[in-house]
Amino acid sequence: MDRLLNRIRANAWGSLTAIPELLGVAPTGEPQAELWMGAHPGAPSEVDRGLGARSLVELIAADPAGELGPDTAARFGPRLPFLLKVLAAEEPLSLQVHPDAIQARQGFAEEEARGVPIDAPHRNYRDSSHKPEMICALGDFEGLVGYREIAETLKLLDALDVPELAPFARALRNPDEEAALRAATTHVLMLPERLRTTVVDAVAAACRRLAANGSPYAEACAAVAGLAERHPGDPGVAVALLLNHIRLREGEAVFLAAGMPHSYLHGVVVEILANSDNVLRCGLTDKHVDVGELLRIMAFRAGPVEILGAEPSAAHPGEEVYTTPVADFRLSRLPAGREPHVLDTAGPQILLCVRGSATVRQERGPGGAAGTTLDLARGRSVYIRAGEPRVAVTVDGADGLVFRATVPCR
Repeated sequence: MDRLLNRIRANAWGSLTAIPELLGVAPTGEPQAELWMGAHPGAPSEVDRGLGARSLVELIAADPAGELGPDTAARFGPRLPFLLKVLAAEEPLSLQVHPDAIQARQGFAEEEARGVPIDAPHRNYRDSSHKPEMICALGDFEGLVGYREIAETLKLLDALDVPELAPFARALRNPDEEAALRAATTHVLMLPERLRTTVVDAVAAACRRLAANGSPYAEACAAVAGLAERHPGDPGVAVALLLNHIRLREGEAVFLAAGMPHSYLHGVVVEILANSDNVLRCGLTDKHVDVGELLRIMAFRAGPVEILGAEPSAAHPGEEVYTTPVADFRLSRLPAGREPHVLDTAGPQILLCVRGSATVRQERGPGGAAGTTLDLARGRSVYIRAGEPRVAVTVDGADGLVFRATVPCR
């Protein structure tokens, strides 16, 4: 077992206080957006096994089967398949999508062939991996996720009564759902520069009106009006009208498949994702926007968002699992209780304490020697390589809580 030394990524949309409060340290005065735990080259965690701090990327590359286990190494190669984060959004993130596996491989190879530097601001693909992800709220959370049912969006557009959106509404009336969503999204994102401010201002004014009069769409409209204030003239504001507005309470989660448009508006979440940093943006940002590539990989499917709850684990009593349809990651919760959580170590895993504290104890050491014990304070995390003896986790505090990230067993 290894304590993780993790990096914090700054971003303008990040919170000044949420991550420092989690870690029990003083704020720096700068927005802190993401705490990364894992082995992505962009911000790898480090461990110290007595020879000084070393990147988890390097350790896994040097002994994939020993660190990941033979099965995980065979399935995913010499890389940790998941990345765990704490994401703290004070302001909205960009309107974005992530690629699937084929799109990521093709996009990465194409940019490599063109010689685009891996850290270039205009690069779309930082790696060759797909990026499905799941977020689990640590408190009240607000976001835009996936396309709303078209019939509901048309009702919203009728209520807004914005003449400038007439072509947008006509596109949505195509009975072919994919074609309708593609045409409406493309229409807005390709608006001539001279029309963008006019359209966005009209949308913002209508949204403020509906938000103030008790409309069934009041919360969604308030969110869109807020985006217009932060990003005047940005066509992403109008695209936001197409998306489901969601609110999560503590412990609720949402899975986002590749290609699903989304923007996280406000709140703190634990996020688990395939080990990737690939993001395609279409608006609500000062970063690189590539509308053509985004439209190529976006999934034009509408429907309500499924809010997930943690379910009892069949394998480990007391563990609560969030079920997802991907092989790259498995996220669960270990709440406080009288009995320790005894975990198998067939695959690599990361434990993160978000409330209270925890004690992580390896049942025995090499040759039957006494096992290692690590204390896990709030905001701290530990990496457990595959093949270690079973681990017992005791979670303390009235509402103590540890998140466990690992790879699904086959």
